[in-house]
Amino acid sequence: MDTVLQPRIFDTAEAPAADRLALWLEVIAETPALMRVRTEHADNFLARAEFLDLGPMQLIRHRYPSLDGIRTRKLIKRSDADYYVLALTLNGTGITDQDGQRGVCPPGDFTFFDCARPQEISHHADDGRAAASVVALIPYDALPLPHRRLTPLFAGRMSGSQGVGALLADYLIRITGHPEQYHAVDAERLGTVGLDLVTTLLGRHLVSEEAVPTEVRRRALLAQVQAHVRQHLGDSTLDPHTIADAHHISVRSLHRLFESEETTVAAYIRDERLARCRRDLADPALGGRSIRLIAGRWGFRDKAHFSRAFRAAQAETPQAYRARHLEQARNVNSAASEVNSPRTE
Repeated sequence: MDTVLQPRIFDTAEAPAADRLALWLEVIAETPALMRVRTEHADNFLARAEFLDLGPMQLIRHRYPSLDGIRTRKLIKRSDADYYVLALTLNGTGITDQDGQRGVCPPGDFTFFDCARPQEISHHADDGRAAASVVALIPYDALPLPHRRLTPLFAGRMSGSQGVGALLADYLIRITGHPEQYHAVDAERLGTVGLDLVTTLLGRHLVSEEAVPTEVRRRALLAQVQAHVRQHLGDSTLDPHTIADAHHISVRSLHRLFESEETTVAAYIRDERLARCRRDLADPALGGRSIRLIAGRWGFRDKAHFSRAFRAAQAETPQAYRARHLEQARNVNSAASEVNSPRTE
């Protein structure tokens, strides 16, 4: 039986206040990022860590009080240090120092460092909320980039608000924020997608992007194109030409990008639009919205064209699909009402 992706959750709120920091340090000691920590909240360290194993890499979504940390050579010898860390700041300001370089990262930016080198970190939030981040732990051999080429990037700051950085930030936030939307059997593939995006982001910040393998660049560009399509489904002018222009490639190159996906650009746009229409048609909360408006919302400006495309994909009309799903929802709600209603003798 298929199961959803389940994170391993550690929350210090489940322990007495006096024990919380020590318990959190025990958990961190099991990761490659072992360090000595200083914090003003040692008497009540409310922290939460959610671990997601995605095959070639591990993601950790952290929430903790403001802290400072140092990783010394002595601590490095006590841990499995052959890892890189890519950290996305979600709240507060994260500062990383390594090899004489410093990265100051406000919310939405990345920093990158090597677990086998001494470092200092500081993560403080002064808005009354906890500091928060998403961290990707990546084994050396999982990242297809020469180790020596990456040195200039350690403790650097990279934007998570534009280009590949924005796509990667959205990926990390979405998958760690809603892991239940994914299947456990897809964990390995999800990890590969994440690594492709990480590799491409780092490659963009190297002197030459040629260090990034061709296939990795192709998959990362495909992920960018697919994300662009999903974000612009409501635009009826969305087509291969506008997509190619938005990514500064030729239409021919765009079509080649989809050749290994067993679909075409136009078919991918149509299928994504139809998926959104099916979702809305089956939503009881949208039962009063006309089919024309739903189709228009997702880029189908011609009702007859939408009906033909929908029927070809679903073997029934939009009206029949909606009626069948809304009736199922009514039956479920009716059964739930009968179970929850008090019985009278």
